[in-house]
Amino acid sequence: MDLDVVLVAPEIPQNTGTIGRLCVCLDVRLHLIEPLGFELTEQRIRRAGLDYWQHLSWKVHPSWEAFLADVEPARLMFSSTKTTRSYFDWEFKPGDTVVFGNEGSGLPESFYEAYENQLYAIPMPGAHARSHNLANAVSIVMYEAYRQFSVAGIA
Repeated sequence: MDLDVVLVAPEIPQNTGTIGRLCVCLDVRLHLIEPLGFELTEQRIRRAGLDYWQHLSWKVHPSWEAFLADVEPARLMFSSTKTTRSYFDWEFKPGDTVVFGNEGSGLPESFYEAYENQLYAIPMPGAHARSHNLANAVSIVMYEAYRQFSVAGIA
């Protein structure tokens, strides 16, 4: 699929490995924004990504600004718990970039104002959870993109 996934300052290597594997399964590009909470050579990433990591299209960017300058994304969608707008309301298009914050603190605080109209949440009717696991959240959102692309005949 012609989509990009961005992880801003991911902290848990197993999540990043799992997300890398997902990106290979969906043929989606992965971008990691530094600082990373781990070294990319860690065995845990390789274990979570298994033998898929060699097939992953990915790049590490030293900052959000460097990512924007390098990739020049057409449209940005941010997954966040700090909005009432559902990701079901986003119409995915080829070239979209979906951005996820890190496991501990989510997106950088400045993003909530700068990208206020591009924040979308995964509905969570349960009363006792703050958020989904990052790898699960990426899976949920990216498979909705895949569903939309399939229905439109572009997957």
